[in-house]
Amino acid sequence: MSIISFRKTDFLPSSNTDAVPGARRIVIAVDGPAASGKGTLAKRLADRLGYAYLDTGALYRAVAMATLEIGGDPAQWTDVEPAINIIKRNLTPELLSNPLLRTPEVSEGASKVAALPQVRQALLEYQRAFAVNPPGYVGGAVLDGRDIGSVVCPDADIKFFITASVDERARRRFIELQQGFETTSFETVLEDIKRRDQRDQTRSIAPTLAADDAYILDTTGLTPAETLEEAIGVIRAQFLAETAETAGTAGSSSGGGSGGAAATKAEKMAV
Repeated sequence: MSIISFRKTDFLPSSNTDAVPGARRIVIAVDGPAASGKGTLAKRLADRLGYAYLDTGALYRAVAMATLEIGGDPAQWTDVEPAINIIKRNLTPELLSNPLLRTPEVSEGASKVAALPQVRQALLEYQRAFAVNPPGYVGGAVLDGRDIGSVVCPDADIKFFITASVDERARRRFIELQQGFETTSFETVLEDIKRRDQRDQTRSIAPTLAADDAYILDTTGLTPAETLEEAIGVIRAQFLAETAETAGTAGSSSGGGSGGAAATKAEKMAV
């Protein structure tokens, strides 16, 4: 499998576009079930392209952790509401990267709070604001979660839905927990994954599903590097297709001028 050459500057807005207040940034949505590899891919994409990154699942984990810390039930809105207010006042990168968010108890709680429509609505504004105006002088944002392409950012420029077999996902999560010195068994992790899948896929509000225009990528048997290469290939193909489309449109309207051919995807999407 060949390595695809790709530069961060291919997707950065031009200097002229960046000077325009409120210029539109490129949004990449990465969705998928638990332990599918979506987080790893999203972080690597953001690093490769020089984009801002948001793990939206960490938002729900933070709410779940705050709910548990105040002795509440993550499945009850009356218990979760005070935790939402706490998180809104203390939402920082440090909080979202807290390793305690990855414990099995918090993971289970996150799946429960995510099923509450009040929680999803409360966090929706933050996620959309991040996508439209990502922190830093960057050309775009990569968000990963369960419903980014279908609900949070339905107009995202590129959408991925990452999946893998349930056994493979359980294996990955089991290894992750072992590395974090969590004591559990593979069978327990497998059952937890299946239970989360059932709850996430059947909830009435923003269930986990692939957007109609998402690229579905099965990572079973793929390394993180191979998954990244596959995703970059999809982005590059769309970049080339849209550049060609822009060139053709410009050529038709200007009698074959070269202005459209010189346009980059970033310039087009930042208009």
